[in-house]
Amino acid sequence: MSDLVAIAYDDVQTAQLVRERVLDLQKQHVIEVSDAVVVERRQDGRIKLHQAVHTVAGGAAGGALWGGLIGLIFLQPLLGAAIGGATGAAVGAATDIGVDDAFMRRLAEGLRPGAAALFLLVEKSTPDKVLPEVAPFGGQVIQTSLSKDQEAHLRDALRHHPVPTQQPADPVPAIPGD
Repeated sequence: MSDLVAIAYDDVQTAQLVRERVLDLQKQHVIEVSDAVVVERRQDGRIKLHQAVHTVAGGAAGGALWGGLIGLIFLQPLLGAAIGGATGAAVGAATDIGVDDAFMRRLAEGLRPGAAALFLLVEKSTPDKVLPEVAPFGGQVIQTSLSKDQEAHLRDALRHHPVPTQQPADPVPAIPGD
């Protein structure tokens, strides 16, 4: 079962830094997320979603590949790739994986202009390794599906860490020869 965590930040840059840190932690197998979206409330009040996964581009690329292969069978690879790409883009645009966009937009209406929130759909995590990495950025929990104890622990960790002036250093040393 996935857990939803939404944390508000004072600006979009901080939310994006935290998302990048979480994605780095995912490469280290400390956390597994199926969606990581930064939602920005612009100064004019409009809401902008910064998706980590672009389904339209992926759909277009996959569709073009399959269309080209099918086109080869009928000796029309360019036509097949064009039709496949257009079809894949349309399917990708209609596909909404992860956290519901309307839900994120609705929660973002509560942010002040200029602020942002990071929405994470967490499949698995090792909280004692993840929290020390994201807590220094601060933030305010605005929504979770965590248990009351887990949510209280997260809120406490975020509240008791000062916001750094720069991104924390990566605690994993470089491996010689890489």
